[in-house]
Amino acid sequence: SPWFDLRVPPKEVKLPMVEAQTHRRFLKTHLPVDALVFSPQAKYIYIGRDGRDALWSLYNHHTKANDAWYAALNDTPGLVGEKIERPTLDVVPYFHQWLARDGYPFWSLWENIRSWWAIRDLPNVMLMHFNTLKADMPGGIRSIAKFLDIPIDESKFPAIVEHCTFDYMKAHAAQSAPLGGGLGEGGAETFINKGTNGRWRDLLSKDDVAAYEARALKELGPDCAHWLATGEITQ
Repeated sequence: SPWFDLRVPPKEVKLPMVEAQTHRRFLKTHLPVDALVFSPQAKYIYIGRDGRDALWSLYNHHTKANDAWYAALNDTPGLVGEKIERPTLDVVPYFHQWLARDGYPFWSLWENIRSWWAIRDLPNVMLMHFNTLKADMPGGIRSIAKFLDIPIDESKFPAIVEHCTFDYMKAHAAQSAPLGGGLGEGGAETFINKGTNGRWRDLLSKDDVAAYEARALKELGPDCAHWLATGEITQ
């Protein structure tokens, strides 16, 4: 799934690769809705995850990135904003900085989620949560297939589910990680890290948790904040 937001490979390389696809196209983005050319002809699946869990995953990527990753982000044409530096903080101070500076050193979590939450009722938009997929992957896959109007070959469904599991991805990490894991220290198996939730629970203080939850409520409102934390949409 080509990542269009990423400046590497350059568009002279990336666009012909996309044009050459003969199957139904699927692309990846981390952009908020207003940074896209939103098309009613495309279907959008937005994957949400509790910000604390997403931060722990981000920290792994950021700390384990190699020189090629930093060069790709900082030294290719089109850099917007300041250069991304190697982290010098442990994960909890990193979390404090990320929360206080609205996603620093990357983008705003809150802006991104708000933009997709606002259009969640459009017929070509589907909100899916990390928790939901972890709790019931077969059901999640069936929901996605239905949304995309893709019939399921029941004889292949067990294999489909197996190939989507974390264990399978970890065992075949070079096929799953960007550029085969070439942008991280330790390769693809370092990039495909844990796939678990709640690693912050034993590290963040009660005050840290309260500060995050208060910020989520302020930025997202009660319904969206609840969905982001749990995967449950309240009516």
